[in-house]
Amino acid sequence: MGGRPRRARPRVGAAGREGPARRPRQAQARSLGGEQVEGRQAVRELLAARTRRTREVWIAEGTEPSPALREIAALAGRSRASLRWVGRGQLDKAARTDAPQGVLARADPLPEADLEALVRPRRPGGQPPFLMVLDGVTDPHNLGALLRTAVGAGVTGVVLPRHRAAHVTPAVTKAAAGAVEHLPMAVAAGIPSALATLAGSGVWTVGLAEDGDRSVFDLELADQAVAVVLGSEGRGLSRLVRARCDVVAAIPLAGPLSSLNVAAAGAIACFEFARRRGERGV
Repeated sequence: MGGRPRRARPRVGAAGREGPARRPRQAQARSLGGEQVEGRQAVRELLAARTRRTREVWIAEGTEPSPALREIAALAGRSRASLRWVGRGQLDKAARTDAPQGVLARADPLPEADLEALVRPRRPGGQPPFLMVLDGVTDPHNLGALLRTAVGAGVTGVVLPRHRAAHVTPAVTKAAAGAVEHLPMAVAAGIPSALATLAGSGVWTVGLAEDGDRSVFDLELADQAVAVVLGSEGRGLSRLVRARCDVVAAIPLAGPLSSLNVAAAGAIACFEFARRRGERGV
């Protein structure tokens, strides 16, 4: 398949596999962006997680007091971030989203994870990797929703393509509602080559497509290292990405529509895998 050594496709209840040992590469000195964060939940999580430095927080003057704003102000103080009360017009002019909810923050960029680091358990003897791979999702709201789903479902890392796809913009961080602070993300030059790397490290890849060969509800890969692969809006999985997946699965639909929005499909698939992993104690 696409120049990759052919492997037997997994069957229901397939046994686990060990991938070949690989020499870790030096971390790339690139960032994912995400320097400007807007929206109350996203800013609160940025400050609470403390996974990167927050330089300043702006709150619009005249904003009605709320528990969320009081918590943001308190967290900014603990994080030693500069807290500024600015005019509503000044904040709205600086905002990159339509509804920043009267608050924005500026922080250090998100670090880019190394792809090979994502395929290793976070702790010795820990759970096998559970990854999300995105093949050209371009809508920032879809990307944000998928990242939020990933954190909720226990996904351990996300792989994004470097080109022709949405990356971490203010709109994405707002839609993700803080998920970007908890989710390692790697950027690959090409998704087909990233899938080859995953295959060489023992990760089963499950692509989602409306004409998939299997139902996503019939797969029993919960105790495996697994990656859910989602295609772009409109065209879905590219030809080469589909060929590199070990399984192409579908979500059965009962109504007259033939497909789901990528964010909805990703949520269903990720939580189905999360359910099975929970049943297996993974």
